[in-house]
Amino acid sequence: MTRRSWDADPSASFVRRLGKSPSELGTTGDHDDCPDIWQLDNGDIAVIGRDLTDAYRSRLPVDVRIAMDERLVVIPGNTLSAAKAEIPDA
Repeated sequence: MTRRSWDADPSASFVRRLGKSPSELGTTGDHDDCPDIWQLDNGDIAVIGRDLTDAYRSRLPVDVRIAMDERLVVIPGNTLSAAKAEIPDA
């Protein structure tokens, strides 16, 4: 098995929400659909959204790959826009 240059740490904890809550943005009507963005204690980012891996797999750009243990997640644009001010520059 090839070692990855980065791998997710499943022991990392949620630290803070980036942006506004789904209820503040009006992107949730109940408790089953809550797109969200969170910073983890190791600096990584967790994105909660709809898993559309299968819908997009056959039409990915040529330089995009999704590993077997990865998922393509879609979130509303306003969720990312609301988090913009809290996402550090590279």
